[in-house]
Amino acid sequence: MEKRNLRKERIGVVSSNKMEKSIVVSEVKRVKHPMYGKFVLKTKKYVAHDEKNDCNEGDTVRIMETRPMSKSKRWRLVEILERAK
Repeated sequence: MEKRNLRKERIGVVSSNKMEKSIVVSEVKRVKHPMYGKFVLKTKKYVAHDEKNDCNEGDTVRIMETRPMSKSKRWRLVEILERAK
């Protein structure tokens, strides 16, 4: 039996759902500046595959790494953790 490698997972907020079956997820990290010690917000955007097209902007979601689905899509939606209010 083949053993699958561990897939990376990220939790973020949906910032765009204007595409068909695709969403843009923003992950925000607080990183300490190496010299000044101040915490800086770093944002990373991922384009993820949303098969059922059920995500809306502001939803908190979990995405998982997957095979390349298009030029920019390398992630897929696992679950919606919290709906936007």
